[in-house]
Amino acid sequence: MNKSALAIILGGGQGSRLAPLTESRSKPAVPIAGKYRLVDIPISNCINSDIKRMFVLTQFNSASLNQHIKNTYHFSHFSTAFVDILAAEQTPDNPTWFQGTADAVRQCMQHFMNHEFDYALILSGDQLYQMNFNEMITAHEKSGAAISIATLPVSSKEAPEFGILKTNDESFITSFIEKPKAALLPEWTSEVSDEMKSEGRHYLASMGIYIFNRDLLVELMSNPDTKDFGKEIIPQAIGKHKVLSYQYEGYWTDIGNIDSFFEANLELTEDIPKFNLFDNSKRIYTRARTLPPTKISGKTTIEKTIMAEGCIINAAQINHSVIGIRSRIGTNSVITNSYLMGNDFYQNLEEISTNQSQHIINIGIGERCQINNTIVDKNCRIGNDVKLNGGKHLEDVNTKWYTVRDGIIVVKKGVVLPDGFSVG
Repeated sequence: MNKSALAIILGGGQGSRLAPLTESRSKPAVPIAGKYRLVDIPISNCINSDIKRMFVLTQFNSASLNQHIKNTYHFSHFSTAFVDILAAEQTPDNPTWFQGTADAVRQCMQHFMNHEFDYALILSGDQLYQMNFNEMITAHEKSGAAISIATLPVSSKEAPEFGILKTNDESFITSFIEKPKAALLPEWTSEVSDEMKSEGRHYLASMGIYIFNRDLLVELMSNPDTKDFGKEIIPQAIGKHKVLSYQYEGYWTDIGNIDSFFEANLELTEDIPKFNLFDNSKRIYTRARTLPPTKISGKTTIEKTIMAEGCIINAAQINHSVIGIRSRIGTNSVITNSYLMGNDFYQNLEEISTNQSQHIINIGIGERCQINNTIVDKNCRIGNDVKLNGGKHLEDVNTKWYTVRDGIIVVKKGVVLPDGFSVG
């Protein structure tokens, strides 16, 4: 186990841009790829890098995240490995909640300092990527840096959404600008690989992944006026300390809004996805459930689809979709370009029969439904002949049953949609 590094995973704020998926859960607890949670990504990257001492800092809607981590990450009694949750807590010294990413770390410093470590690895809980952190730590050590920032080449279209930086010949950061306007971009190009140049990715963006030397972190956290890493700590450190740019060219996406979340999930259905769930050396870990295999009855046509375990499928067609755990889809239903998150439990046969006799809608997708460009959150009850057709023709709207964002319909967790319900 890498004993030089301690991982600190930031649980994020309210996650309003990912609403309604974050109405009852924090961003890191949002289900992804049908069976994982977003927080599984940074934790798995740490485990694969042999970094097995992790703190997850949470504040908003943390019950679901706490339960997932408690039920998932168990290490040997003889190991010093752990994944501990630190929820925002009011104390005599800290009467306020977390005010930003740096403030969250500051308020939890007493817990970190109970452990020996040379480097603090600070990660976001809502990004999708596969990275060997040991390579970044090695580069940090060799350069003699006090801080290292993982950076990603991006295009001129993407650059205004990020913190953009410039480096010298030794990859030390010389200047930094937060979310530059398009007119300023020509001054902020960087030297990148030929492959990145061919893709038009000439700007180095901060990925929000940092390494801090222990002593410097202690020093920086002693200033209560700085609240955020990206907006204050990093810009103020450049010129005062050696800040290294660790350039990463693999797949990485920030799950910042419904559109990016939807795209990241459906991209997993490609023949060779950029985010590879099938790589033995980069496994993604999650809760081990004792579920039966998925059962497909009838003449179901399935193309470009990821399907989790425990599903009961009677659909006519499923195409370019992600089907989550314990999903139930009725006969003659058609699912396209959609993400069904699945269910947390099964109904028994007696309950299903009683509901049918009393015209109560059961959990899952009913018969003859047409679902397209839609996210269906967990434990929804969707009746027969329901039509959900997302697309750019729909205006953004928020109702008690569903939300439309960027043309994507998001059916809210636990909602009941009656027979014949239609959107789009």
